[in-house]
Amino acid sequence: MKPRLVASLAAALLLVAGCSAAASPAPSTSAPSAAAGGLTIYAASSLKAVLAQAQTTYQAANPGTTLTISTDSSSALETQIEQGAPADVFLSADTTNPQKLVDKGLTTGALTKFAGNLLTIIAPTANTAGIQTPADLAKSGVKVIAAGDTVPITKYATQLVTNLAAQTGYPAGFATSYTANIVSKEDNVAAVVAKIELGEGDAAIVYVTDAKTSTKVTTIDVPTAANVPATYSGVVIKASSQAAAAQAFLTWFAGPAGQAILASFGFLPPPS
Repeated sequence: MKPRLVASLAAALLLVAGCSAAASPAPSTSAPSAAAGGLTIYAASSLKAVLAQAQTTYQAANPGTTLTISTDSSSALETQIEQGAPADVFLSADTTNPQKLVDKGLTTGALTKFAGNLLTIIAPTANTAGIQTPADLAKSGVKVIAAGDTVPITKYATQLVTNLAAQTGYPAGFATSYTANIVSKEDNVAAVVAKIELGEGDAAIVYVTDAKTSTKVTTIDVPTAANVPATYSGVVIKASSQAAAAQAFLTWFAGPAGQAILASFGFLPPPS
């Protein structure tokens, strides 16, 4: 082959290679963005069963939309979102944690109240400690399972114990004895229920909805006058790349379709 022809072929090959390189973008080193139509929902652990049903219903009604659900204590999730966790919607078992995000400018709009709940006491099905009334939570030797100090159920439970202590017939020092009987503090209410189901504790104060969804506990009602209503609320996270879709889901969840699912699991309408 003549030298001039070889040189021409080589130049042509280099030109083609250069064009291919220009047409192919360099690999990205940044974190991948959420898939189109995908929403990540951070939610209180007491909403896990509800959201499993809501996920199926919403995805069926909105083809192309995929919900990824992550549950834990509301306080832990709030901290994670503050630190940049990639949530689109935050559904909390209180109003305090979402409001923290609102106050720090980390949400789009104000919080939306979407459900209410009440408290009850659970014991293992065998109930070997003989828990019959809320007053028994203060009996000597009773092992109470609780949640961590920042978990919303703890705030509600503390108020319930204070209310019970003021009821006629409750022993002096009821609240102090109850606190002394706490043998562990779990990360979230789901972990509290699990400990009772396994018989690793004698009793715990949980949401009515948690007792309803467990087949391994017995329930001890608390006086209506002493019960503490819990208010659940949600927000859309400002950092979401799909704020409109996130708001659409939150609006749906707080609306008639979401309310029907919540009610089927024992949740109450949100307080006005």
